[in-house]
Amino acid sequence: MVYQIISYLKFLKRSTNQHGVHSPFVYDLVTKCFYLKQPFYDYKRLKAYRKTLLKDKQPLEMLDLGKGSRKTQSQFRTPSELAKTAGTPLIRAKLLLRLTNYFHFETILELGTSLGMATHAMTLGNPKAQITSVDGNTEVAAYAANKLAKWKNIHILKGSFEEHLPNLKEQKWDAIFFDGNHTKKATLEYFETLLPSAHNDSVFIFDDIYWSPEMTEAWEIIKSHPQVTVTIDTYYWGLVFFRKEQQKEHFTIRV
Repeated sequence: MVYQIISYLKFLKRSTNQHGVHSPFVYDLVTKCFYLKQPFYDYKRLKAYRKTLLKDKQPLEMLDLGKGSRKTQSQFRTPSELAKTAGTPLIRAKLLLRLTNYFHFETILELGTSLGMATHAMTLGNPKAQITSVDGNTEVAAYAANKLAKWKNIHILKGSFEEHLPNLKEQKWDAIFFDGNHTKKATLEYFETLLPSAHNDSVFIFDDIYWSPEMTEAWEIIKSHPQVTVTIDTYYWGLVFFRKEQQKEHFTIRV
């Protein structure tokens, strides 16, 4: 917690808004997506989905497959508890909806389904997108699959990332949301494994890049990768782009 507070204060000092951005691509992204004021009707659906989770006291068995899942190795927690402490916050779910809508992602991979809050946001952003989400917590993944069953474009895979990545890396993805194992080693391994599945317009989104010093180290290594051209640090997320037409630049944006 101390590290996160200090890193956030440093982030505030070096971050900017659209007025400090000189890249037309990033400027448009910030003004037309990050800072878009126009209300989306589907924000109501995001709130309604979260509300149903907050009311649900059904116990779910938890398995600790990485630092991002916190707590002990095996325990029971309710959707209500998870929605308050581990799910994608509403403000970030709204941004994820806007990002999916803005870039019109058609193929999306999510590493870490949890209760499906982010999954739900992305399908609202583009209901035609084919979304594959993976989670190693079998009970939680089954719960999310049931909650999202009406969306036929969502495919939730139960099992570890290592189990499914050999097949998933064989296809091209417009967007990959890394929201699972929050360790430096695992994050870099997943990044390297899925790098061949990126195309020129793909977007990789890394959750909690300031979770710990080692997660920040992983983020810095990813930024320096030769195939990465543009990155955006929003503190909670790190966005990675592979656009060959862009010069290599790193941005720190308040969202």
